[in-house]
Amino acid sequence: MKKELIEELKREGNLKSKRLENAFLKINREDFVPESFKKNAFENRPLPIGFKQTISQPAVVAFMLEKLSIRKGDKVLDIGSGSGWTTALLAELVGEKGKVIGLEKLEKLKKFGENNVAKYNFLKKGRVSIFQGDGYEGFEKEAPYDKILVSAALKSREEVPACWYEQLRMGGIIMVPIKNSIYKLVKREKGFEENKYFGFTFVPLVKG
Repeated sequence: MKKELIEELKREGNLKSKRLENAFLKINREDFVPESFKKNAFENRPLPIGFKQTISQPAVVAFMLEKLSIRKGDKVLDIGSGSGWTTALLAELVGEKGKVIGLEKLEKLKKFGENNVAKYNFLKKGRVSIFQGDGYEGFEKEAPYDKILVSAALKSREEVPACWYEQLRMGGIIMVPIKNSIYKLVKREKGFEENKYFGFTFVPLVKG
């Protein structure tokens, strides 16, 4: 069934690169959902993970990761790491010399995600670290980042925190949902170069 989902994502044009396809094959979504939803893990839809949060739809995750253009050796901040699925996918993509920082506001969800990522030994290898914190503040301690992935939605373009720009390397990319769109923001000298992609739904990014 996993390969059936992969083929669906490829047909829809959301999954294009061989590196990302291999990451989807290796990092099993079933390992990141609650026991009661494991039978649904390979369906192309978001699933509840508790605390009014979800594990994102595979098509959306594939779309955002393709646009992020993750390279081996990248340092990535994963804001709203939740179940840990995107964190583990990112860890696979950045390779042994890369680093992924997961940031989750809710303590119990942070522990859930950490336990899930631990199934892949990324924590012991030092490739992944997950912290509890406010995504709106980023995570300055590990900055600068090559890429930032945000897995929950802001209310408006004006809500994009200035600290995200400051914590990103020049030329770095942020993928962030805003209302019902996804924005690709590329850091330039005088602000962000941006592209907007319509027609998505996300839970709101928890603040405060």
